[in-house]
Amino acid sequence: MLSPVSRDDLPEIHRLHADPAVWRHLPSGRHRTLLRTREMVEAYIDDWRHGVGYWTARLRSSGDYVGIGGCRLREATAWNIYYRIDPAYQGRGFATEIARAGMGAATHIDPDIPISAILLEHNLASKAVAEKLGLRLAWRGPDEGNPDPDAVRLIYTDRDVTPEQLDVLRS
Repeated sequence: MLSPVSRDDLPEIHRLHADPAVWRHLPSGRHRTLLRTREMVEAYIDDWRHGVGYWTARLRSSGDYVGIGGCRLREATAWNIYYRIDPAYQGRGFATEIARAGMGAATHIDPDIPISAILLEHNLASKAVAEKLGLRLAWRGPDEGNPDPDAVRLIYTDRDVTPEQLDVLRS
């Protein structure tokens, strides 16, 4: 069950984003304060002005929280897919399902805007999801700002992108 992220989801979203197990591929991304998560949730709520954004995902059968994900517009340049799944539900296809729903919604709103997924090379599960979605590698390079100087960022897209679009996705 997917519903637009709301302020009511803040406790669950914070628990997820504060969980070190969720951030093993990017430990510096872990949320250490509720304020950080609250600011993120507000931005995600604001994204819906474009007609799509990130959803809170719950099991239909029980209402249990699965995670967050969907598609948001980056600087009117590209849709960006995102998914963060509770460790108890990882490996069951939820990330792919949520991302596919986001791609469908974004394409319905504006099919001329490319869809992207930005991930770290060593995150093999995210890479597999991007490839299952039919995205292809558009760029590989250093992950600027990552405390790990050896981190490599990958950008996958559903089509060729311009250098300007790629600059936005790399920022």
